Amino acid sequence: MSCILHLDSSSRGSRSISRALTKEFVARWLQIHPGDRVTYRDVGQYPVPPVDEAWIAASFSKSEDLAPELASALSVSDELIDELLIADRYVFGIPMYNFSISANFKAYIDQIVRVNRTFTSDWQGLVKNKKMLIITTRGGSYSDASSNQLDFQEPYLRTVFEFIGITDITFIHAENLTMGDESRQQSLREAHIAIQNLVAIW
Repeated sequence: MSCILHLDSSSRGSRSISRALTKEFVARWLQIHPGDRVTYRDVGQYPVPPVDEAWIAASFSKSEDLAPELASALSVSDELIDELLIADRYVFGIPMYNFSISANFKAYIDQIVRVNRTFTSDWQGLVKNKKMLIITTRGGSYSDASSNQLDFQEPYLRTVFEFIGITDITFIHAENLTMGDESRQQSLREAHIAIQNLVAIW
């Protein structure tokens, strides 16, 4: 039995395409693996706090030296990291905002990328033997040579998750979602097919 962390980061609710696609993948997965356990996290509708001065001071202090107020500053980070470490697989829905990621998801990353919890002081990742699926939604196309220089989303996500040790990462990009109905529908068809294919082998 595996544990899946299913995370959505879209600020949209029922109109979110990334939410619909991650939900589809998890539902198909559970049909094949009904014994697996899913933990759900929604940082789009329920954002986590950004790091602050107390968080930084606490994260670079020895745990036995932490004053109560500094220990409290790490409580959200501890919860998120524990959730991350327990999971075997990750299914993340991450829309592209302004060529990159949302502020809400960046706040989540800042909470989980933490020395001595997810990486060591000599920059070795501690989150090992995991699988990650990232489903993105994008208004235009950023996968070909003429436009991929504008894609600050996938390169950043690969870098930050590989930094903490997650190297088995698959992307499904639903692109051209604002480029007219025909392009939109074609991209969604391709995303659905990619989801069906991946569920069978992931």
